[in-house]
Amino acid sequence: MSQISSVVSEDVQNIAALDLPWADLRGAKILVTGASGMIPSYSVLSLLAANDAHDLGVTVYALARNADKMHALYGDLLERDDLQFIQQDVVSPIEGLEGVTHVIHGASAAQPKRHSADPAGTISANILGTYNLLEFCRRVGATSFTVMSSAEIYGNVPGEVKLIEEDQYGGVDILNPRACYTEGKRASETFSAVYNYQYGIKNTVARFGHIYGPGIALDDGRVQADFARDTFNGQNIVMKSAGLPQRSYTYIGDAVAGMFTAILKGEAGAYNVSDNSGLVSIRQLAEAFLASRPEKHLELKFETESDAFATNKVAFQGLSGTKLEGLGWKPQVALADGVDRWLRHLEEVES
Repeated sequence: MSQISSVVSEDVQNIAALDLPWADLRGAKILVTGASGMIPSYSVLSLLAANDAHDLGVTVYALARNADKMHALYGDLLERDDLQFIQQDVVSPIEGLEGVTHVIHGASAAQPKRHSADPAGTISANILGTYNLLEFCRRVGATSFTVMSSAEIYGNVPGEVKLIEEDQYGGVDILNPRACYTEGKRASETFSAVYNYQYGIKNTVARFGHIYGPGIALDDGRVQADFARDTFNGQNIVMKSAGLPQRSYTYIGDAVAGMFTAILKGEAGAYNVSDNSGLVSIRQLAEAFLASRPEKHLELKFETESDAFATNKVAFQGLSGTKLEGLGWKPQVALADGVDRWLRHLEEVES
């Protein structure tokens, strides 16, 4: 048994079927950190699917701290010859694993509630973890390093910017403990650029916007998880605000496809992984969840009644995926379809 639903299996098979130069990975040994997390686990599964589809002979090392979580997620897949589980924290130096050619670094405290509960652990995983992995790459002769980054690295971009380009950086209050995640991700990106410049280890920075879909814990704390939980449980969605700010939402399958496009076709540097057509308000996102299961007769409620009629100017926090689209990446899953896929996944593995 595993938590890999038919939806997830279809997603990763679609990724493996993309017209990408998968043959460039033939015989590669790829270390993926944070392998029990949402995007890293999809990365592991996509590499296994690419092995099956293209006979690549890739060996995947899936590194994570929690063995129970790994076994619950992957199940019998951990018995595959091309997948090896490494139980470790990236804050500690990586030992062994000679011959690794690529590292995809996704070990990070992505949940906002963990940033406030453990800011020291959050920044350590990003800075010390990235340093340890890059030193590991240098020691074993790995040629490629990918860091999973975040839209948060852009800081406070001026409000008139609707879709943020890769070079539009804003300020950050570096003495606010909440900056532990933002500054940690910024430092990890700089580390990767330095090792590319000094040691020739190609760095690919995948800056993810707001990702949704299978793999997010229902108690994650972000609005997409709250909406999925309420819809799945048959509860009305209650908004704590008017929900007018707009964000760019990208389905997990499209996001991982974008990252592999950047790795296999891109130059060294950063790429926003974001669906330009997925720019919607938080309220519209909630409405998409409700519309996906009309038979449940759920409603959108507001804690403050006046919020239901609010029409003030909205704030944008979207990323432009235009640079990545220049490599041929094109999101395939529209918001309504992505929401339905996520709920079908939950109905299969949680019911």
